Amino acid sequence: MTTDASPPPTSPAPPPAAAAADAKKERIVTKPVPPPAVTTAYLLLRGTIAGILGCPIGGSPSATASLLQPTYLKDPYPSGKFSFALGKKQGTLCALPVPDTEEGQEKFYDRVEREVNYWIEGKKKVRVCERDRKKIVEEQKVILDDSLYKLPKKMTDDNKMLRIAVVEGLIVGAVEGPVVAFTDLVGKIVLERQYCHVTAGKNARKCDIVIKFRLEQQGHDNGDEKNDGKQVALVEDMDDDVLVQEYLEPLIHSTIRLQEGRLYQKEIQEEEMALAARAMSIQDDVNSTNPNGANQTSENNEMIVNAFEVKGKIDYNKLVDNFGSKLIDAELLERIERLTVGRGTVPFLHRFLRRDIFFSHRDMVKICECLEQNKPFYLYTGRGPSSGAMHLGHLVPFMFTQWLQQAFQCPLVIQMTDDEKFLFKGVYDEETGDNLDYFAHLTMENAKDIIACGFIPEKTFIFSDLQYVGTMYPTIVRIWKSVTTNTVNGIFGFDGSANIGKIAFPAIQAAPSFPSSFPRVLGTGKESVNMACLIPCAIDQDPYFRMTRDVAHKLVPKDHPLGGKPALIHSKFFPPLQGAEGKMSSSDENSAIFLTDTEEIIEKKIKEYAFSGGQETKKLQQELGANLDVDVSYQWLRFFLEDDDELAQIGKDYSTGSGEFWSTAKVKARLVEVLKETVGDHQARRRSVTNEVVLDWMKERLIV
Repeated sequence: MTTDASPPPTSPAPPPAAAAADAKKERIVTKPVPPPAVTTAYLLLRGTIAGILGCPIGGSPSATASLLQPTYLKDPYPSGKFSFALGKKQGTLCALPVPDTEEGQEKFYDRVEREVNYWIEGKKKVRVCERDRKKIVEEQKVILDDSLYKLPKKMTDDNKMLRIAVVEGLIVGAVEGPVVAFTDLVGKIVLERQYCHVTAGKNARKCDIVIKFRLEQQGHDNGDEKNDGKQVALVEDMDDDVLVQEYLEPLIHSTIRLQEGRLYQKEIQEEEMALAARAMSIQDDVNSTNPNGANQTSENNEMIVNAFEVKGKIDYNKLVDNFGSKLIDAELLERIERLTVGRGTVPFLHRFLRRDIFFSHRDMVKICECLEQNKPFYLYTGRGPSSGAMHLGHLVPFMFTQWLQQAFQCPLVIQMTDDEKFLFKGVYDEETGDNLDYFAHLTMENAKDIIACGFIPEKTFIFSDLQYVGTMYPTIVRIWKSVTTNTVNGIFGFDGSANIGKIAFPAIQAAPSFPSSFPRVLGTGKESVNMACLIPCAIDQDPYFRMTRDVAHKLVPKDHPLGGKPALIHSKFFPPLQGAEGKMSSSDENSAIFLTDTEEIIEKKIKEYAFSGGQETKKLQQELGANLDVDVSYQWLRFFLEDDDELAQIGKDYSTGSGEFWSTAKVKARLVEVLKETVGDHQARRRSVTNEVVLDWMKERLIV
């Protein structure tokens, strides 16, 4: 009998590469769980930044906080680092601009530190609940950091549930580790500013804030979870409605929620007031040169743009800088097109947008957000009736507003400021009395011109201030209470000689910016009182609404999508016949084409009065071509000729002195054809608008 004592056969050893691969497969990578105090500090800072700047606490991969970086592993103290994406430029997702200067950023860090430590010292309770991870990822991404947007490849019992931490009024956020039970257990938060960074600017492709912080703790466990559980928040049952409606809903809007944010807003308002006062009279510092080479330095170079006067050569870029609005860029234009043409409400973008005639805005991005989120808003425009017939310059904002209403399918309110015209232009005669009734009559006549523009009757409300002001009065009173006389005088240039009505009127023009002015027209439900407002107007009307925006937060609910501020979209001025400077005026009959002019009068005015940018002789015209920038006929074609290709051809021919439209006469003849058709069509529609029709449009009725 023999015994086989030899070892069992073995497989050959795997090659080194295979062994490494096996080892890699076996390796399990786990994310470190931060100390409870660090996780809580991270959440508090997220809520503080969002609450100060007035942005949602999150919402999409491009608008949320990054994963907390575990700097506490290397630092000899509790610390953390993360970034917060806020859109583009100076925070397109924020109610307030993210500062883009070093001084402004230092002030911002100060605000964050003060606010977050205020919440810590307040010993606020931190509540914790659990929710199904898949449901949160699909329905409530706003509470996630960007590391949690994707579901795990394999769902297990260990990762199925997600822990949610809540500090009421500040933050609702998903966490993957424990948090402290009360905010004071975090200790003092200090920003390590040498590692903090802000990316922001008017041309920045992204806007974000990088925050590095440390904790200074006394009498605590230095951030570690080395306690009996009393310092760590325990998971509790929490109803879905409580979590979403009571805690989450107030934090997902672009609204300023914290005291430091309100102080920052006040600082911005004071700066805007100073700018507004200076912007009332702007000296154009660029001298033009006349044909003989001499410098022109007198009145032609002086630009004055305010609510009551427009003259001189207009530098629109300077206006935007001085007024503090923003240019409509290609990205915004594409977004508007997607939300209008893309939805099939209009066939193409309005030529005023395509040609940079409506060129500037305030918060148009947030109006686009309302559209994308199916939140209601309304349009507001107006007319100060100063003549029996409107002219083409008056028609421009109404043509564009008509397109906006069709494109957005939204309600529209049109204010007829007959009171303003009386206050500024009314007269008194010892025998006949004043002429207030005359301006009330002009309201009816101008309203006929407006109705003939083609607005949607069931979505449009026209009102006379003289008749409707009582309904708006509570809103007007609140505006009066919020704005000082010094502010109004500074913005509009009033002095002791102004009648008290002039000083009071800006609040009356501001009031329609708020849905509370239209309880029977826009409704009184929650959606109605929170409606945003978009105002299409010429840029000289902007001072009224800068004042309005400064106090708007006092007149609306806290969750208003724009913080109560009306959004604006500004047009350039329609030039008078005598030259492409200033704007058309009713007071000079030969500077304007009126909507009552006959075809013969239109042709006569264009041929005799339209300033030409062409040369004096045929030879010079063919050699040098025309100056399109000053040629009124070409500029008017930019407003009224729909065909882009034809306009481009006319511009090419005229500027080079060649082709079909080589001469001033040819261009003027084409303009006459276009204007005859435009005015003729309007006159045909107006003929069917009677006084009774106007009164129907002025009836208070629900238009939403």
